[in-house]
Amino acid sequence: MLPTESKKALSFKRYIEDGDLVIVYERHDVMKPVKVSKDAVLQNRFGVYKHSDWIGKPLGTKVFSNKGKFVYLLAPTPELWTLVLSHRTQILYIADISFVVMYLEVVPGCVVLESGTGSGSLSTSLARAVAPTGHVYSFDFHEQRAVSAREDFEKTGISNLVTVEVRDIQGEGFPEKLSGLADSVFLDLPQPWLAVPSAAKMLKQDGVLCSFSPCIEQVQRTCEVLRSDFIEIRTFEVLLRTYEVKEVKTDTSSMVGESHEEDNEGMRPCKRKHRSNEDVTVSQDNSSNATSVVMARPCSEARGHTGYLTFARLQCLA
Repeated sequence: MLPTESKKALSFKRYIEDGDLVIVYERHDVMKPVKVSKDAVLQNRFGVYKHSDWIGKPLGTKVFSNKGKFVYLLAPTPELWTLVLSHRTQILYIADISFVVMYLEVVPGCVVLESGTGSGSLSTSLARAVAPTGHVYSFDFHEQRAVSAREDFEKTGISNLVTVEVRDIQGEGFPEKLSGLADSVFLDLPQPWLAVPSAAKMLKQDGVLCSFSPCIEQVQRTCEVLRSDFIEIRTFEVLLRTYEVKEVKTDTSSMVGESHEEDNEGMRPCKRKHRSNEDVTVSQDNSSNATSVVMARPCSEARGHTGYLTFARLQCLA
C-alpha cells in the first residue's frame, strides 16, 4: 500500500513515484518488494532494470531489462504483501485472513485489537478493512518484532491506521484505556485463554472475538473460559486446495488408434504395447496431429493444516 492521506479512503496511487514501494512480479511464486529509487537498479536472472525507467509508469506496467526480458510492477496490496513480507514468525495466509475479517465483522470505522503482531500479515488486511476512519491496535511482547512491524507499516503506507505497542497481553491484559471501545479482538497467543477475560472488558456489547491456535488442546481450554461471558462459540479449520491449470499437447492420432483397438477386441483386458524407437520416430513425424488441451490438477505444494479459528460473541447484559 502506497502512502495515502489519513482523511481519505485507503487507495493506491496510479503512477509510480520516487520512494514508492512496489512488488516486482516475475511469476506467481517469485515476487519481491522493492523501494523505488531513481539512481538504483534491480538485477535478477532476467537482466538489469533501471528504477528511473519505472518512475511515472502506472502500476501494473510491464517493464523490460537490458536483455529484453520483462517483469510486472504491482501495487503492494495486502494479498501480495502477505506473500512477500519478512517472516519473523509463522504468519496467517489469505484463506485464514479472509475468514477472520469476515467473521469478525470488520468494516470501515471499526476498532480492532490484535495480539500478537508477529510479521504483520493479518494487521495489513485489518488496516484496509477498517479504513478510512477505523483503527487497529496491535500488541506484541517482543520489542524487536514490534519495531520491525512499525517499519513495515511505514513502508506500506498504513502507519496512520495501525498502532503497535510492546505489551505482554497474556500477563498484563489489554490497556484499560481501550476498555469498551473495541468492535473486535483477535488473539494469536500460546495461551489465549489467559487473555480472554481482558478481551471481554475491551469489547463493546455484541462484539466478536477470534482466537487462532495450531493445536486442538489450546482450542478446548479457550472454549472452556469463553463460556462464562461469550455465546455463539464456533471453531473452524480452513483448508484451501489450489489447482494449477496448464495447456498440454496430446497426440490425437494415437488416441484414435487406441479406440479402434478397443472396439475390435471387445474391450478385453490387454497389456499396453511397448513402443519401439521406430514407433517414436513415427509419432514425431505425426506431430502435426497433436492438439492443445487445457488440463487442471491439484498443486503438489498445497498447504495443509495451519490452525483452528475459534469465534465467539460477547453476551449482552440484560
